Amino acid sequence: MQPSDLKRISVLGSQMAYVDEGAGLVVVSFFLNPLCFYLSPLALATICFYSVTKRFTDYTHVFLGIALCLAPIGAWLAVKGSSVSGLEIVQMLILAGAVILWLVGFDIIYALQDFEFDRTHGLHSLVVAWGPKNALQAAFLGHMVMCGLLLAFGILCRFWIAYYVGWFLIVGCMALEHWIARRRSLNWINVAFFRLNAVISTVFLLVTVTEVIFRGGFRVR
Repeated sequence: MQPSDLKRISVLGSQMAYVDEGAGLVVVSFFLNPLCFYLSPLALATICFYSVTKRFTDYTHVFLGIALCLAPIGAWLAVKGSSVSGLEIVQMLILAGAVILWLVGFDIIYALQDFEFDRTHGLHSLVVAWGPKNALQAAFLGHMVMCGLLLAFGILCRFWIAYYVGWFLIVGCMALEHWIARRRSLNWINVAFFRLNAVISTVFLLVTVTEVIFRGGFRVR
């Protein structure tokens, strides 16, 4: 099937889908707990606001990171509601900060592919504002801080062997991702963006679930 054969979605149709999905988020949050319901419009506004940031700010990557960091916060609040403790708030915010820096870093790497297009069409990004080399250095710094936050998260959650093995794997993937990204080849950047970040997210999920299920069963006594 050719792209021209695909049914085009009208502007009105996309707007209706946009409204329906937003309303669905609010309705679903009502059945979770009151706190999620009250915060759902704020979450929705944050997510929607990101879509226009590339037209007026170089820090669009940060806004995307903020939008995505609402996922772990929302999941945490969906489970705990207003009974979340002070320690859990700290854990939640550290994890959210790690998500922001992870997203900022790999979105900068991905934006290298669009450097010429964005510059020609007046679209904003840190790659356009700072240049590819400086933007890559900022991405690397952000990812190193992110690794530090993930380490702090594991310590605060009292995770042990499984988590830290996963953490070392994540750090290795981050280092490999930046080594690949500096080659500047479109194909290599796609490898860095899709495959390695898929590995990072999968490893983090698996080791965190392992620690939670076994509740310290892997700890050295």
